[in-house]
Amino acid sequence: MDYQASACFTFDAACDAAIELEARIYHSFLNAIRIVKDHAAHEILMDAAMVRLEIKNQLELAALKGGFEGETSHGPVPTMNLNIRCCDSHRITADADNRKALAYAIALSKDALQFYRNMAEQCSGAPMAKLFTILGDSQTRHLQSLEDAYEEHFLTEG
Repeated sequence: MDYQASACFTFDAACDAAIELEARIYHSFLNAIRIVKDHAAHEILMDAAMVRLEIKNQLELAALKGGFEGETSHGPVPTMNLNIRCCDSHRITADADNRKALAYAIALSKDALQFYRNMAEQCSGAPMAKLFTILGDSQTRHLQSLEDAYEEHFLTEG
């Protein structure tokens, strides 16, 4: 996904852009869930879709309330920045296994992280920069858990 803005948005427009991004990612997972046959892959995609729904819900509440009340950034966590190619153009096929499903979830999560980092940078000093910093930092935690699972199950030592 290549969604970038060249300037900072108003808070409402920033929330709308992030909600739109999360909805697109959620629908990508939903479409994948509908076609993937492997049970383990299906479960990975379901979990990833539920995370996107939670984030979208947080954003919708922030839009309603006019801010991200009570949320603070705990800072980003380091990620491995795995460069895993699972699918062409972020599309997954019906025969995808759990490895491909996890790689797919990592790719979409990296897209979201890049979006939030870009928005935080573009809105530096504006009130919505905090929103995007919090979302980006939170995204690093989610991405780290996906990468840890990938490393544990699919990256061999030696």
